[in-house]
Amino acid sequence: MVLAEDSVLLAEGVVSLVSRFGHSVVEVVDTAANTAPAVERHSPDLLITDVRMPPGNGDDGLVAAVAIRAAKPELPVLVLSQYVEQSYAAKLLDSNDGRAVGYLLKDRIGAIETFAEAVAQIASGGTVIDPEVVRQLLRRHRDPVERLSSREKEVLEAMAEGRSNAAIARALFVTEAAVNKHVSSIFTKLDLPMDADDHRRVRAVLTYLRR
Repeated sequence: MVLAEDSVLLAEGVVSLVSRFGHSVVEVVDTAANTAPAVERHSPDLLITDVRMPPGNGDDGLVAAVAIRAAKPELPVLVLSQYVEQSYAAKLLDSNDGRAVGYLLKDRIGAIETFAEAVAQIASGGTVIDPEVVRQLLRRHRDPVERLSSREKEVLEAMAEGRSNAAIARALFVTEAAVNKHVSSIFTKLDLPMDADDHRRVRAVLTYLRR
């Protein structure tokens, strides 16, 4: 992994944490400008970056991640942040059809097992979006939401959190068959036909985020 993080304490914490689960951080950079060169040097399996980075100490880290994904769409990227930067977050999550990408708030790092699972899932091509990120982006893009029933919105939010249909059924106290029906309806209302690649679960969430 390459880690882009200007806080020494947080960087050391992330390095220590991922190493506990058998991963290796090959380089830590402390500015957004140094992130792309580090990726070029190491061709990592995953890039983890903070949003707020020097030199501007704004959303420089996220802007760099978007640019890197544009050049290397297959590179798994996990963004960590204390807040949701909506416009660039949507661009990042829209890249490569939302595959191998994650956006987590920093307070999730404290949930060690959950964070480790997110790292593994993103590195293997999955998508992990913090529930709060989903809520804020959905509030910003309301029009497509109005196509869905209140129950379908609940199901889609759970899908965005990475839950399986069985897990959604348990959380909503309904049958798995009912969840399957809601998911099918969501795909239909969002105009997501079956295709050979069939990443419609991810595309359903991204349809919300890009509108």
